[in-house]
Amino acid sequence: MINSSIISAILYEALRTGGDFSELYLEDTDQNTLSMMDGKVTNAAYQRKVGAGVRVLKGTRSAYAYCNSLSEESLLSAARAAASAFKGMREFETRAFSVDRIGVSCAKIPFSEINNQKRIELLKQGTDAAKAYSGEISQVVVNYMDCDRRTWIYNSEGLHAEDHRPRTRLTLQAVASANGEAQVGSLRPGYVMGFEAYAEKVDMEQVGRQSAEIAVNMLHAPECPSGAVPVVIDGGFGGVILHEACVHSLESTSVGRGNSVFCNKLGQKIASDIVTAIDDGTMPGEWGSMNYDDEGSPAQRNVLIENGVLKSYLVDRLGSRLMNMPVTGSARRQDYTYAPVARMTNTFIAEGSDDEDEMIATMGEGLFAVRMGGGSVNPLTGSFNFAVLEGYWVRNGRIVSPVRGATLVGKGADVLMKIDRVGRRMWMETGICGSTAGLIPTNVGQPRIRVSEIIVGGKGGEV
Repeated sequence: MINSSIISAILYEALRTGGDFSELYLEDTDQNTLSMMDGKVTNAAYQRKVGAGVRVLKGTRSAYAYCNSLSEESLLSAARAAASAFKGMREFETRAFSVDRIGVSCAKIPFSEINNQKRIELLKQGTDAAKAYSGEISQVVVNYMDCDRRTWIYNSEGLHAEDHRPRTRLTLQAVASANGEAQVGSLRPGYVMGFEAYAEKVDMEQVGRQSAEIAVNMLHAPECPSGAVPVVIDGGFGGVILHEACVHSLESTSVGRGNSVFCNKLGQKIASDIVTAIDDGTMPGEWGSMNYDDEGSPAQRNVLIENGVLKSYLVDRLGSRLMNMPVTGSARRQDYTYAPVARMTNTFIAEGSDDEDEMIATMGEGLFAVRMGGGSVNPLTGSFNFAVLEGYWVRNGRIVSPVRGATLVGKGADVLMKIDRVGRRMWMETGICGSTAGLIPTNVGQPRIRVSEIIVGGKGGEV
């Protein structure tokens, strides 16, 4: 993309004030977005994003500068800006590029071969299916995105890495209305694939019907009761509790600065014996997957918790210096305007051996949380508060009614210890994780699990 001698000069210039490591990150991304409301296109856009970032490390200190031009002048200017954070003389030289890591695109049908009419037909299929489900569906909104991201990474230790990540995702939101009230149901499938994802992985009619079904069920549901009760949490997006209330606190951005409830707990029991949690960026086609991370390290399968014992953190290069631990292929960033930090990829609780129906049949009275929503968490304490988008009340081991307005309140460390069932089938769903280094695509997942007791918030009385 850029002459290697120019790249070497940029990395060399970045070390002129005493830095011990320099890195150049280049990005070229094409993105298409399309929005539809009730079968009519409301927005269609194409964007190309090209830019670069230069990072300099000196011990456990870091400086980063970026530019939206790949000219030699702009890149050298960014290198000087990053270097200016340090005051000193050159102490380190750059090495010749001797490590090449080249990731290739997995797309069978590149997005560049698809015209907008095919995208519109796709969204129309989902819209029609949702509308046909019930006369109470008052609105259907579909947002579609595909992008083709190409990255190049060079560093002063002689690394040259390239990755090519096609990625697509859509969100279908169905609104059910009656008697002045409205409820929403939505699904959001996404994959690291080309347009073939919509033939091989995504059934748009099913996406539309299921979204509408959730909305209609919640429209006629009473308010959820409150109390400390057993809760069964279904697979897929139920894994958001693990993601938010636990694994954010295992990232080196928290652990390396001493801002995590899990600091200094490697080898200690932090979860139930039946809980194994994994972050795996190598899973073919999955929304959070990649060939190489945004520092050029190969993606890895990292076992974070094994049979309840903390085994690993997620560590980037700077975190490795802070924690004296090896990198885990977890460095990520939204784009070239951010320096990379350790973040999740595809994070999930691994399959267990428990029967999914038995979990409900033996739980007594409590909540079956089928779909989780957003929430908040304090990484220092692990305290969380999550909304339940689709829930059902259970009495005497049987589902008696849908319920709405439920929230789950607790601490991640407590919930992990109280998991007493883990089902046999794990599945994942897509998310966009906002944290240090911007917004990144991540999968969350788990099998169906049961927690012996969680505080459930709700405004309802007895169901």
